[in-house]
Amino acid sequence: MFVSDLRKEFYDVIVNQRVLLLVAPDVDALCACKILQALFQCDHVQYTLIPVSAWQELEIVFLEHKEQFRYFVLVNCGANVDLLETLQPQEETVFFICDTHRPIDVVNVYNDTQIKLLIKQDDDLEIPTYDDIFRDDEDEEDEDDSGNESEGSEPSGKRRRFDEGAVERRIERRRQRREWEARRREILFDYEQYEYHGTSSAMMMFELAWIMSKDSNDMLWWAIVGLTDQWVQDRITQMKYVTDVGTLQRHVSRHNHRNEDEENSLSIDCMRIAFEYDVRLSLYQHWSLYESICNSCYTSSSLKLWSVHGQRKLQEFLADMGLPLKQVKQKFNSMDISLKENLREMIEESANKFGMKDIRVQTFSVQFGFKNKFLASDIVFAVIALLENTERDEHGTDNFINALDSLSRSNLAKLHHGLDLAKKLLRAIQQTVASCIYTNLILSQGPFLYCYLMEGTPDVKMFSKPVSLSLLCKYLLKSFVSSTKNKRCKLLPLVLAAPLDVEKGTVIMVGIPPEVESSDKKNFFGRAFEKAAESTSSRTLHNQFDMSIIELRTEDRSKFLDALISLLS
Repeated sequence: MFVSDLRKEFYDVIVNQRVLLLVAPDVDALCACKILQALFQCDHVQYTLIPVSAWQELEIVFLEHKEQFRYFVLVNCGANVDLLETLQPQEETVFFICDTHRPIDVVNVYNDTQIKLLIKQDDDLEIPTYDDIFRDDEDEEDEDDSGNESEGSEPSGKRRRFDEGAVERRIERRRQRREWEARRREILFDYEQYEYHGTSSAMMMFELAWIMSKDSNDMLWWAIVGLTDQWVQDRITQMKYVTDVGTLQRHVSRHNHRNEDEENSLSIDCMRIAFEYDVRLSLYQHWSLYESICNSCYTSSSLKLWSVHGQRKLQEFLADMGLPLKQVKQKFNSMDISLKENLREMIEESANKFGMKDIRVQTFSVQFGFKNKFLASDIVFAVIALLENTERDEHGTDNFINALDSLSRSNLAKLHHGLDLAKKLLRAIQQTVASCIYTNLILSQGPFLYCYLMEGTPDVKMFSKPVSLSLLCKYLLKSFVSSTKNKRCKLLPLVLAAPLDVEKGTVIMVGIPPEVESSDKKNFFGRAFEKAAESTSSRTLHNQFDMSIIELRTEDRSKFLDALISLLS
């Protein structure tokens, strides 16, 4: 059931209770979690926070804690499966679900007592009506049978006539039921066919804070980072992003307006958020401009930097901007101030000449005091890198806590560590993209493109994590589309697989939709993977909250792909 009043139906219900907070390991979920934690701190709400990385973990955690808690809050997990069937909870248990995954399971939508959805209803949900999905025929059949028995004392001829009428009615009703079931299957197939994402959970939690007049600049910044995460990971359309940026921009002006005469009275560690038009260069303010251009998906794929021709084009691009190599190759902070002042305008002007017309993007920046300035996308990359850090074999929970801590402005050292890891990740992605394109590892399989990262590929361990693999997949498809001359291949989706656990013999596989301008970001691979696994009895594990990411036994890979090809052809 959808919660229409977040304050009355959600917050006021849990404010005097013990709550279990189950949070998925993605940046948007972490930001929503930070906002909720801040609200809980204001009202002294007792809560326990547990990160859950996949369905199996969610089930185990629920089994361990179902006796101690009545109220469960799930962030970015739980909406797209029948939760009551999965977890088998007691009748008094209540789940509050704040999740961006769509489509929402219909049982979750129409359960009024145990499932409360903290989800915007003005999103493009297209939920089937109750009568199309649920129907109760048993009562009618019972009435029919009891009618038969009560007529038992009548003369036999009369009863036979009655029986004939009853049999016809029953046949008719069964025919109607069969038709209804066929129609139901069709409706559910259309509804569940594509996976996509709705409004950011961090924005939903910020809305709750705003309704209760408890919103702060910190909470607003977390909402901005949550939205930017969806944009960085290409989960929402450009239109949706611009609309949500507009919503947050109004809050930014409300929280960050200052009179001129107050300028000198600001404290040194003051936090200021500003709306900006910036350029699509990853981490450029914390890197050298040269490294950023080489390792950003947009510039790298537009200039085709994996080729000799691309490298020559890059030199021309820098010359056109009038920037000396000595300046662009040193840290951004050390560049001449005279160059930095008009840098964005120079980059935009030259980018237009080189066919990069979309290099400008609407975003937000934050400044802590005079020294530390960050763009929202910088924070997103840093948190992703901390969440999926493979350098030390830490438990997933340690990575989760480090990533959560890095979002607090009191932990800037952790954030800077995250930025260093993010640079390594972006370098690894670009080098892998270059080697895949250079060695023709991307194969056209008919209805989709396919690429497999061999064991022993440099940095392959990094890509055993779902978000890093998805980012690589998106960058790879973008680069391939800009480099291939085959027009048909430009319109195909991509399936990418990488080794997950060599000892167990498993691979992790992700599928993404085609790279086209008008893309609605809807992904059909979740359902396709399920069907292909069923038809071939492949040993797969659909454990991720994103349905389009699966684990598969290495030896089943070829028969699984054959089934996928015939299914999508």
